[in-house]
Formats: sequence, C-alpha cells, structure tokens
Amino acid sequence: MPKYAALIYNPPELNGHEDASILAEYGEFMQKAKAAGVLVMGERLEAPNMATTVQVAGRRKGGKVTTTDGPFAETGEILAGFMLLDCKDLDDAIEWASQIPGAWYGKIEVRPLAQLPTQ
Repeated sequence: MPKYAALIYNPPELNGHEDASILAEYGEFMQKAKAAGVLVMGERLEAPNMATTVQVAGRRKGGKVTTTDGPFAETGEILAGFMLLDCKDLDDAIEWASQIPGAWYGKIEVRPLAQLPTQ
C-alpha cells in the first residue's frame, strides 16, 4: 500500500500549548490508527525557535555550509508534527487525516511519499 505523510500545521498560539484534552485526543487517534495498521509512525516537533536551517552555498556538494537559528520564514502556521500513514489510496489517507486532532485546530497536509526509482 502507498504511504502518505500527514503534516500537522498548528496556528502559532496553539503550538506547544496543547491542553490535556487535545493530547488525549491524539493518544486516542494514534491507538485507533495503530490498531487498524495505518499508523507507521508519528512524532511531535519542537517549537520553531528550536529549529536550525542549513544551507549549502553554490547549489552543489562541497559548498560552504551556513546555518540560521529558528525558522526560515515567518508563516501563519507552524509545522508541529507529522504522521506516516500506510493507506490503500489518497481517499483513505484523507479520511484518516481528517481524524487527526490537528485537523480540527489547524490543518493537515497529506502528501504521498515519492516512489524512488530502483537500481
């Protein structure tokens, strides 16, 4: 079955400030999705101020590496976490993503994993 990334975006005021009821909702979803064999993994991310952006100059291997603390750009939403879902198709992935609590408070981006060519 194809795999889909469910990228969880929260409004900035919610990120890192989820109350116990929201965390319990996530726990319930994860148990249900694991029992159905859909949830491959899921993780919460630290706040954007914990991020480090890495860039290599010259757009090629071996260029000078520079780092910047924090997020690269200011946005109205924060990537708060992700889940990897193993679903039969996009419709199935959307159905599961709609049950992730982040969909009620922010947004979930569903994106299929790319099929890399085999060698």
